[in-house]
Amino acid sequence: MSNIFENLQIFLKQINTRTEHAVARLLLKKSMTISTAESCTGGLISSRLTDIAGSSAFVKENYITYANEAKTKLLGVSEQTLKTHGAVSEQCALEMVQGLFDATGCDIALATTGVAGPDASENKPVGLIYIALKNKYTTKVKKIELNPRFKRKTMKFLFSQKALEFLIEFLKEHDKKN
Repeated sequence: MSNIFENLQIFLKQINTRTEHAVARLLLKKSMTISTAESCTGGLISSRLTDIAGSSAFVKENYITYANEAKTKLLGVSEQTLKTHGAVSEQCALEMVQGLFDATGCDIALATTGVAGPDASENKPVGLIYIALKNKYTTKVKKIELNPRFKRKTMKFLFSQKALEFLIEFLKEHDKKN
């Protein structure tokens, strides 16, 4: 019964949430561009942002770096980081966001890495995500652990939601003139 209630809450949140529109308003107001590098969210953040008409004014470049090879090749994540800490780690998220920022010349970079399930990965639990954000002045990373009982598709949506909410907080605290 509680699973049905949780799924209903998520469904209602999907209908009522306009998080991506809030992100768009903030980015346009500040004349900023964003780039994303997504692993566990598989492009969902990019999709949500580009669902907004006129998003080419603020979306610069987006990468889906699901495989470790892509993280290394496209974002410069070191193989040593992947061996020592794993792809699902604060260190990996930080290297992903730095590489993305350097590669794209965006005003703000957002990177995600985590475990959407249904099975654990790298001895990391389902529901674990690291979200990293970077602008010219600041880099932040946030670790979030969600209920591991959510289905994979629901988990990916929740990960994307948490990332966009973190982005809104970041944008409100920091602007490119910081």
